[in-house]
Amino acid sequence: MATAEATPAARGSDFLQLDPGAAPARDRVGWLADELRRAVQDGRLGLGSRLPATRILAAELGFARGTVVEAYRRLAETGVLDGDRGAGTRVVAVPSVVGSTPPTADSVIDVASGLPDLAAFPRAAWLRAEREVLATATATELGYAHPQGSPALRHELAAWLARSRGIRTTAEQVVITAGVTGALSLLAQVLRERGVRSCAVEDPSAHGNRVILQAWLDDVVGVPVDDQGLVVADLAVTGRSAVLVTPAHQYPTGVVLSPARRRELVAWARAEQRWVIEDDYDSEYRYDRAPVPALHPLAPDRVVHVSSLSKTLAPALRLGWMVVPDALRAEVVHRRWATDLGSPVVPQLVLAELLRSGTLERHLRAMRVRHRRRRDAAIAAIGRHLPGCDVLGIAAGVHLLVRLPPGVDDVALCAAAADRGVRVHPLSALRFAPGGPGLVLGYAAQPPRRVEEAVAVLGELLPSA
Repeated sequence: MATAEATPAARGSDFLQLDPGAAPARDRVGWLADELRRAVQDGRLGLGSRLPATRILAAELGFARGTVVEAYRRLAETGVLDGDRGAGTRVVAVPSVVGSTPPTADSVIDVASGLPDLAAFPRAAWLRAEREVLATATATELGYAHPQGSPALRHELAAWLARSRGIRTTAEQVVITAGVTGALSLLAQVLRERGVRSCAVEDPSAHGNRVILQAWLDDVVGVPVDDQGLVVADLAVTGRSAVLVTPAHQYPTGVVLSPARRRELVAWARAEQRWVIEDDYDSEYRYDRAPVPALHPLAPDRVVHVSSLSKTLAPALRLGWMVVPDALRAEVVHRRWATDLGSPVVPQLVLAELLRSGTLERHLRAMRVRHRRRRDAAIAAIGRHLPGCDVLGIAAGVHLLVRLPPGVDDVALCAAAADRGVRVHPLSALRFAPGGPGLVLGYAAQPPRRVEEAVAVLGELLPSA
């Protein structure tokens, strides 16, 4: 009868000179994970180093393959390794400490950014796609591109938006931008030229988006958000003719714009030819709920759909897109041309290849699993260190909203946390009107042990009831 683990006697691997005889019988996974972690820490495995296939290393060590798979998974979970189908497992980051002991807050723990797990960026897949692009790109494709964006990418995005967001569009309606920031900047300039000098946004809402709009428009006003999303009745009395919303996963509350509010918002837009800017904020990540459709299909003539790769792959790529109504498109494209002639072409062609091959969708499926684990760890940490605090926005996205007890100064709490090496956003800083205190905690970019450490610091600083 076969046993779960082969006897390791007289076995060993040339890889790192691993000696399976040194592994404790009851924790071979932990032993192997620690050996690999030490090798990365001391430089024997440098960044980009490829690890043996799990099947091969298991055979050399006389271990069950599942033992090696689990050791690799543990290091991938902490951001040290990254695996890509067909390209193997590589080292992508150096752990901050040797061994499995958590760090002691010598470095800043950033749970304010709302980023995805950038250690999981599919480097090997991106490089393969880039090599393919450079090998096959025509002279025309490598010349000056149309400011609207690469036709190949716009075609692939139109197909992807149809199957993933229910948006029926064409390549001609898609405009490639420098992320959501670039899209908002273009739109604000075009709307201003049309006489729109002010814009409404959700209250609370992302500070960065407000700053971009304020750079081009005379003012930005807040409209309250409740448990059904934007309060459209309050929007109507502002007198504004444009609004920025995050209907699939409101930032920072995590609320989904309800069907009734969607209908109200569309009616508001059509009543006097107003504009809705739909920021499809982190709609890619959902865990405990059915898919939320985009707002755009309800009013494609009044809704500008905006999204980017910042939460899907990485902000550094500076790639985003808009689905622009016909009435605005020529002006948007002209403004893009006048600004910088458009986005770099090679990254656009690489993204088109990742979409065409299905690689991006496979990456997203893996990231949903990875981020869900981190979300679960964050919720558990909050339960241990911030007991009694309500947590909102858990069904999707890459951040949570932690509601603090009334009377707590969340700005002061975050300042004190920064002195302890923890960066986190106070809810008050994202509001127009006064409201209850809270913390906006991004969990996806940090391994669970770092989130645990950050939340523990917050728990120590939270005033006793």
